[in-house]
Amino acid sequence: MTAPDVPRVGRRIRVGIRDVAAAAGVSITTVSDALNGKGRLPDTTRVHVREVADRLGYRPSAAARTLRTGRSGLLGLTTTMRSTEPFALTEFAWFAELVRSATATALDLGYALVVLPASSPHDVWGNVALDGTIVVDPADDDPLVHELLRRGVPVVSGGHPGSTPVFGWVDNDHVAAVRSVLDHLADAGAERIGLLAAADGPGADKGVAGYRAWCADRGVPPITEEYEARTPGAGRAAAARLLERGPDAVFGLHEGCAPELLDAARERALRVPDDLLLACCGEGADPSVTSLSLQPALAGAWAVELLVGVIDDPGAGPLLPAQRTVPTRLSVRDSSTRR
Repeated sequence: MTAPDVPRVGRRIRVGIRDVAAAAGVSITTVSDALNGKGRLPDTTRVHVREVADRLGYRPSAAARTLRTGRSGLLGLTTTMRSTEPFALTEFAWFAELVRSATATALDLGYALVVLPASSPHDVWGNVALDGTIVVDPADDDPLVHELLRRGVPVVSGGHPGSTPVFGWVDNDHVAAVRSVLDHLADAGAERIGLLAAADGPGADKGVAGYRAWCADRGVPPITEEYEARTPGAGRAAAARLLERGPDAVFGLHEGCAPELLDAARERALRVPDDLLLACCGEGADPSVTSLSLQPALAGAWAVELLVGVIDDPGAGPLLPAQRTVPTRLSVRDSSTRR
């Protein structure tokens, strides 16, 4: 039996600038000027060269572009919040939406986005030529940011950078956001509002501080339970402890806590919203639960826009960083509305 013919996959031959010049009947310099918008060439020549380049499938070499412009067209994105689990945050809708939006915005502006781990046994940061980097929720005085700046890579942070020098940052007003949720629960009739917070979550310290300040303004005692999100079962246990303290409303400060609070309420025969008003922060929460969105799509897009602006302005520096405050959005649902 004769074996069937298997089509052979040949290596694609890359079309170079010399091929375009030969096909167009012009010099290499003319091709370069025509494709890069330089030199004093007739419009007919520019159009002719570009048509020939398109027909041949010519694509500029990324290495050549880097040598010519000093740019690679690559932007980095990382988070140092969980350095031992570099990509752990991708399981959260907030982080996934931020990355999706940042990637789309980068492409619109002519860049590609590369998601990198904050730490690695290999020098990934030295092996990838980046024009700039977004660091999500940097640590205070973050060593990675300092190293990137030392290498001449501009950094914009997603989240307030604290004492870390950056060229710009985008963040929510976490205190105002928490107050808006607490005011809503109080207006709905709540008198003892508890707070469930992941101590290692984004904006946790500002959120808890905002809650305590709101309680002080109202003259009511704070009811808080904090937990480490990276510890399995910690959120569920903290939710149970919080409900044992008898709040008539709870605000879950971080994404993913809605199921834990709902389960804890069911175990104690508490009906939501009749016995317990409930609101949570995060994207993709239970559609019946009142939710506070931090609008990560806006944060991702604005961070990229800030970073590209810094790259395009060589005179920019981290002494006067650009700042943009991302608005939050409260979606009121059945869980915080008394029947």
